[in-house]
Amino acid sequence: MISEEIIRSRVERLFSEITFSDEPKGLYDPLRYMISIGGKRIRPTLCLTTYGLYNDDFTDEVLAAAEALEVFHTFTLIHDDIMDKSPLRRGQETVWTKWDSDHAILSGDAMCIDSYRRLSAVGPDILPEVLHLFSRTAALVCDGQQSDMDFESLDSVPMNQYMVMIARKTAVLLACSAQMGAVIARQSPMVGDTLYYYGYYLGLAFQIADDYLDTYGDECVFGKPIGGDIVNSKKTWLTVKAMEDGAEGLAEAMTLPSVTAQEKARKIAHVKEIYESVGVREKALEEIRKLTERALSEAGEVTSAAAYDTLRNFAHALVGRTF
Repeated sequence: MISEEIIRSRVERLFSEITFSDEPKGLYDPLRYMISIGGKRIRPTLCLTTYGLYNDDFTDEVLAAAEALEVFHTFTLIHDDIMDKSPLRRGQETVWTKWDSDHAILSGDAMCIDSYRRLSAVGPDILPEVLHLFSRTAALVCDGQQSDMDFESLDSVPMNQYMVMIARKTAVLLACSAQMGAVIARQSPMVGDTLYYYGYYLGLAFQIADDYLDTYGDECVFGKPIGGDIVNSKKTWLTVKAMEDGAEGLAEAMTLPSVTAQEKARKIAHVKEIYESVGVREKALEEIRKLTERALSEAGEVTSAAAYDTLRNFAHALVGRTF
């Protein structure tokens, strides 16, 4: 096995050394910028973690796959920020804010293509399987993003539809990352599938935690303004659950103006009061715990005690910030 400390160190070095084409600068400078402002590197870390359960050292192909996962994820963030009109990402200006939307769209496209180029470095014996997994995941992520946008025009969204949306937008890429490590480690399909579901349920927990932190987190830790989802009237797990539980006045509160700083603060405070009236904060935390436990039950099916501890530590590091 490869230790968690070595994995963290290798991920940090991997993305401090990653390179893109020099020219044209208007296309590739935003890529370098997005990588340089950091992040938790969850997906490449998970890929190297599951790979490291069955190996003692990294290979070039698994490092290339880890790069591909992060580059693809970063591409989605560039485009998400345009659609969400987010001014900050990880406490820094978003690409569309720093440059403009046209630059951000094209640079995001280049980043998506670059992720496939990096992924092609895996061995020919597993390349078809890896490309199928990655492409299927990429398509589902787009499906999820479209559903997320569609929900914005609806007065209410059923919880089952919301869970399908976050499964596609967020969970499947973590699931892909977990399975990717197992595939490159040449593990059996059963192991790969089981680790996929570990990543899947953990991804659901992570997205609900993200929704929770957007309302109840610390801006300095979260890396972007708190209450952005409320300001933009986005459907989140908290909104959907509150409506499902009969919260009075929530639909009207979400239509309140939020142009000035004072209007934004008033809207956020009012919506949070409604959330508190139906106990949605505590319900979100309970759902995060439940999904994390489901992920760990999957991990326990195919791992040794030591490997299970590694996956448990990863899970707690990822969503434990909400507890």
